Amino acid sequence: MNGIVLASNSPRRRELLALMQWDFILSVADVDESTRSNESPAEYVLRLAETKARAISADADRIILAADTTVVDGRDILGKPMDGAEAFAMLSRLRGRIHQVYTGIALLRASDGLLLTDLCVTDVPMRNYSDEEIRDYIASGDPLDKAGAYGIQHAGFHPVENLKGCFASVMGLPLCHVTRIIRKMDVNPNVDVPANCQRHLEYDCPAYGNILKI
Repeated sequence: MNGIVLASNSPRRRELLALMQWDFILSVADVDESTRSNESPAEYVLRLAETKARAISADADRIILAADTTVVDGRDILGKPMDGAEAFAMLSRLRGRIHQVYTGIALLRASDGLLLTDLCVTDVPMRNYSDEEIRDYIASGDPLDKAGAYGIQHAGFHPVENLKGCFASVMGLPLCHVTRIIRKMDVNPNVDVPANCQRHLEYDCPAYGNILKI
């Protein structure tokens, strides 16, 4: 394998994938991210991940990596807010409660068309931040390009507390899930992925062992 094609323009996914120390290039396809009638959150993110991967062309010696992340509260999928008012409504709804983040990933081997997918679902407990904190965070502009109107890694707002799942998945790319399915393509990372991820995110992850055992 000569490297990865990352089918994303997300700076967070680029940041995380760099921790695996693979050569990768970017190639972004414009896909319709609308939900379908009666589509579950898992079906939604896996469909979009696969659609993004298949929309990219690559040299035969590369593997295409695509991902999609969404915030789910009850039965509702919370996408990116259209404006500050919608961001305020989403953040008000989520505070002081637990919701789920779904991230689907797809790996497509260009040489033979082999497609593998995986899903990470993480319970995310939000702290009881104030209206003023929400307004200050919205003023920063950070929520407007993020599902659910928040970034878990934002140091100023730090919306999440007592997380017990995959931090990287909530950011948009669960590296241990990438590791376990790319191994099925006979590709092994040359670095300690969990150690690199935890060191970079400054997060003691309780989930990686079980993920990589499967």
